[in-house]
Amino acid sequence: MNPRTAAFAARANRRLVVKVGSSLLVEPDGSIRAEWLATLVQDIAARRAAGQQIILVSSGAIALGSRRLGLAKGGRASLEDAQAAAAVGQILLASLYAELLGQHGLTAAQMLVTLGDLEDRRRYLNAAATIERLLALNTIPILNENDSVATEEIRFGDNDRLAARVAQAAQANALILLSDIDGLYTANPHADANATRIETVTDIAEVAHMASRDSASGMGSGGMVAKLEAARIAHAAGVPLAIVAGKPLHPLAAFARTGHGTVFLAPDALTARKAWLAGRLLVAGRLHIDGGAANALAAKRSLLAAGITACEGDFRRGDAVEILAPDGATLARGLVSYDSADLARIAGKRSDAIAAILGYAPRAAVVHRDQLVML
Repeated sequence: MNPRTAAFAARANRRLVVKVGSSLLVEPDGSIRAEWLATLVQDIAARRAAGQQIILVSSGAIALGSRRLGLAKGGRASLEDAQAAAAVGQILLASLYAELLGQHGLTAAQMLVTLGDLEDRRRYLNAAATIERLLALNTIPILNENDSVATEEIRFGDNDRLAARVAQAAQANALILLSDIDGLYTANPHADANATRIETVTDIAEVAHMASRDSASGMGSGGMVAKLEAARIAHAAGVPLAIVAGKPLHPLAAFARTGHGTVFLAPDALTARKAWLAGRLLVAGRLHIDGGAANALAAKRSLLAAGITACEGDFRRGDAVEILAPDGATLARGLVSYDSADLARIAGKRSDAIAAILGYAPRAAVVHRDQLVML
């Protein structure tokens, strides 16, 4: 094991989230890659026997269901087809994992979640508590997006970001994305022979331009953009993430042995609430601010009404909003202290003028520093 992989393994020694992409689990014709899956489960069983807790985030339900139903385009010709395929395929997927894990004396536990389950703070905490209890009962929790009820507007759309949110909720020590590509490259390796794989990433902003939305298999839904977004979510939670080639047999053992892949290092985690805020994918509105307010946020101060130049969206007090710098870049995210109608009236106004405008005493800040996270 090389030093980089050893350091990753040391971080992951207690609790690891593993994400499995559709193209690894299912052949293009919709049949199961049975031998490969058996070796993955063997890897999981070996890690579990060594004392490591494993959480799986597995795609594949739509691909499996579409084959059983005979649907065109892998079940993705329409939202209705995808929902129907997921309903059928999820039973097949869960049964498959339960049987294979059972051969090693392990119990599979299925959890289907929606975007709303992890965006709403109370439901997020409930999901986290369920995962914690399942692990305490020595099961292998297996999560997937509930595609049978998700809509195009309100869904993760890829399991990379879902896996990062699960790692955050589960307070995991590391996250491995098993993929049809063996890491992040300086360019698209399928189109550029000079593209080279990046072994370690410390600053996600420096590599964001290298991502592509294309899935090598055509079966997935995320591409490298989704993987970088997953890395950003994991980064805020203090969880190191690795993008690893999943096609070989025994993919977890192969990564432990060779270290082949891209590892995204992570700093110490934000507070639990701020990490949840940083990982959110939905916001109710956007606040545009001036340079002075941007400097104040950088200095870890709260956002006041005087620094707001414009508001977007229909939001209520306590909703999550994005805060945009003068150049339009996303600077921060936080929980707003005013409804959008009132905030539109006081944007740009000094604190001593707000009471007269609203008819009630103003709150300390539009977004308090304790309810705000820089991105």
